[in-house]
Amino acid sequence: MKRILSPIVLLMLAFGVSAQTAPDAAELTKLLKEFLDGASRNDAQVHDRFWADDLIYTSSSGRRIGKPDIMRDVHSARPAKPAESTTTYTAEEIRIQQYDNTAIVAFRLVGTTKKGEKSETANYLNTGTFLKRNGKWQAVSWQATRIPPAEEGSKK
Repeated sequence: MKRILSPIVLLMLAFGVSAQTAPDAAELTKLLKEFLDGASRNDAQVHDRFWADDLIYTSSSGRRIGKPDIMRDVHSARPAKPAESTTTYTAEEIRIQQYDNTAIVAFRLVGTTKKGEKSETANYLNTGTFLKRNGKWQAVSWQATRIPPAEEGSKK
């Protein structure tokens, strides 16, 4: 007796297979790392390239903004003075799931702020949805959640 799989099961299997492999993982990882390097310097060109015009961004403080808000903030930030603190952003525990021209990039953002000899670290769980349009990946949705300092050591 032949078994016929329902269309729902077939759809689930298709998504499961395509989500397990991310053909563009290297490209997306490189894009993320270049962005974080540029964000550490408040580089407007890097922000403009990374964020899609139709971006929906929910910050760790619960503020919902779009690309125009981010670009306004980037352009209005004053350059850091040598005596001021500087923050460097890196990504750890990067996970990428790709569905054709859509990808979900989840990672732990580590923000290290240095002021003089002192250093403070903050950790965030970030998830971005990327679309590949006209041959380039851009973030169309972003969610940032701060990991409470008491839980940072567990690296969830």
